[in-house]
Amino acid sequence: MIEEMVYTKVLLVGLDTGEEQDFDHSMEELKSLAEAAYKQVAGIIVQRMPAVNKAFYIGTGKVEEVREYAGQCGAQEVVFDNALSPSQVRNLGRELGLPVLDRTNLILDIFAIRAQTKEAKLQVETARLQYFLPRLVGMRENLSRQGGTTGGSLSNRGAGETKLELDRRKIEHRISELKKDLDEVAGARQTMRKKRSQSRIPKVALVGYTNAGKSTIMNRMVDLYGDKKDKTVLEKDMLFATLDTNVRCINPRTDENIPFFLSDTVGFINKLPHGLVKAFRSTLEEVRYADLLIHVVDFSDEHYRQQMEVTAETLKELEAGDIPQIVVYNKADKCDVADMPRVKGRQIYMAASEGCGIEELVELIKECVYADRVQASFLLPYDKGGIVSYFMENATVLEQEYRDEGVWIRVSCHKSDADKYGMYQKSAQ
Repeated sequence: MIEEMVYTKVLLVGLDTGEEQDFDHSMEELKSLAEAAYKQVAGIIVQRMPAVNKAFYIGTGKVEEVREYAGQCGAQEVVFDNALSPSQVRNLGRELGLPVLDRTNLILDIFAIRAQTKEAKLQVETARLQYFLPRLVGMRENLSRQGGTTGGSLSNRGAGETKLELDRRKIEHRISELKKDLDEVAGARQTMRKKRSQSRIPKVALVGYTNAGKSTIMNRMVDLYGDKKDKTVLEKDMLFATLDTNVRCINPRTDENIPFFLSDTVGFINKLPHGLVKAFRSTLEEVRYADLLIHVVDFSDEHYRQQMEVTAETLKELEAGDIPQIVVYNKADKCDVADMPRVKGRQIYMAASEGCGIEELVELIKECVYADRVQASFLLPYDKGGIVSYFMENATVLEQEYRDEGVWIRVSCHKSDADKYGMYQKSAQ
């Protein structure tokens, strides 16, 4: 149980080279990440210098200071704010005498803790092994004590290097197995996605920075408009509460049958490891195939603009940057925004946790995804029953009459369908 976990004491280390837009915020976020990984922050050390030290990331003098401070505060691990190279991890581990983690390692740990479904666990394990593969050297004390070699043959290598090669082969074999398993899961997901596409029901995806309120919005919509059998998703004030893409059908109860599929996706974060984006690509493809993105922003966070930039960059990486968007400024109740919910074009200021703005957001979504929907009347001969069935499944039938010449129906349908069957269009007369 999480409640029984023993918290590991960590010392956070950051290097400010002047290139980062908001270094202090990055360190605050690192602290939040450490806490999300069930680590207790015992201290923080920051160094400011113009460039990264290739061997140790921080300056050699600072390494000594980190070692002494880690001893004083009882730190069991040292966590660095940026990604470290394998050689930097090895050198720092040797000098500090403690396990060394970087931001990527920390996020991987959080994902491993949060993963619940088979797919999420496979994706996280794949990303972790790909991360650790080039960092095998130095991960165990015996690996650093490699014997010399005179002829270059494996038989002449030391025990450490032999062990290293065996570990490398095991990891590469495991990664290969995981990729096969993920391909099977991805195939099943693609089949489900194809079925949803064939239904012609629009696909809408919630995207945004982690902990912005995406799952809260989905749950409020499911409560109001979801199928009774649909379950709500995990909704918690924590980083990366959602790792799986959950899809629910939202069907606003109006005169017209205009449902849409809503996907809740994993949140983004600054310096999100590329390996994670790659490992979770099959899950995140729900974003790529969406007709509309709901970009959820934590408006109460003073760094929300930077978070929006991170989301925009991640969407570009996923090849989803050009999909139409609605921007949701969530948690606006914490910012004293008047007259909520407030709608401005394709932007809405709301408070999902209070249920404020959900109905207005659904109206916005309907306007966007059903913008090319039209009403039309058709007189279909009785031998064209297949077309009648098609409209029954893919449109909203508003009126229907059986006449001598065939079935007359008035429907609300996609414009392309109205054009396709235009030869059968006929008014009520």
